[in-house]
Amino acid sequence: MSSIRSELQEQAQNAIIQYAIFRWESAVVIAGTILLLAFFPHPFTWWPAWIWLLLGILGVAAIIYTSVTDASANGRMLRELYQERFNPRRIKDQGLRADVETALAYQSSIEEQVQQRDGDVLRERLEDTANRLSEWVANIYQLALQLDAYRHDTLLAREWQTVPQEVQEWTTRRAQEADSHVQQELDEVLESKQKQLELLQQLRRRMKRAELQMEQSLTALATIYNQLHLIDIQELDSGRSQRLQEGIQEQVERLNDLIGSINEVYDYHTARGGVTV
Repeated sequence: MSSIRSELQEQAQNAIIQYAIFRWESAVVIAGTILLLAFFPHPFTWWPAWIWLLLGILGVAAIIYTSVTDASANGRMLRELYQERFNPRRIKDQGLRADVETALAYQSSIEEQVQQRDGDVLRERLEDTANRLSEWVANIYQLALQLDAYRHDTLLAREWQTVPQEVQEWTTRRAQEADSHVQQELDEVLESKQKQLELLQQLRRRMKRAELQMEQSLTALATIYNQLHLIDIQELDSGRSQRLQEGIQEQVERLNDLIGSINEVYDYHTARGGVTV
């Protein structure tokens, strides 16, 4: 299965190719080729007209090749696509938005390191690291969206005000009811309310974990970023490099599990909000 980074790299390559085709240099080459074919098809007696066409094609191909292999252009386009995919402006909470921007900044800096490193073996290993980091940043963004929705969910806030009180009221009413049939109906209502309260409490605990995990993830991401500066070709097969890969994978899996556990009781995509009973 392709990673998020691989998908964005493919999009970046396609965008760069389109850009290269419509660059002013390409326009000049194409226009020059047309003019030469029209007015100087045979500058020499031995010069066939199709050579101008061949030279024009080679010129445009060279422009496309230099654009596609331009590390700075690829890095710039990839950063733009990351910003589009993981748009911090979707997050209302300023602190969470800053967290996502920090994660994207680390991702961007790591991409620059990958592009600047020489050597096929080192570059390949760092590419694999960058792929895993992309999944990590994606999870940080997902967690930020969940926390942001939770903090701005007015219905959820209203449930916290009303549900505990309702549980108490239904409990009192159940204790005062003498009719067995009514008691049975009250038991069903009370059970539903208690379950709703329990889910609210579960969600609060998981969101507290999410807040702590967000902070821990950003700290770990900063540590990984600093460690990447110290990796060189001699350390590719060392235990240090292996521990780095394992640490990244552990962070990805930890966030995956936390995001999944939150999704079990809270759907932040719905406009209604609230817990899933």
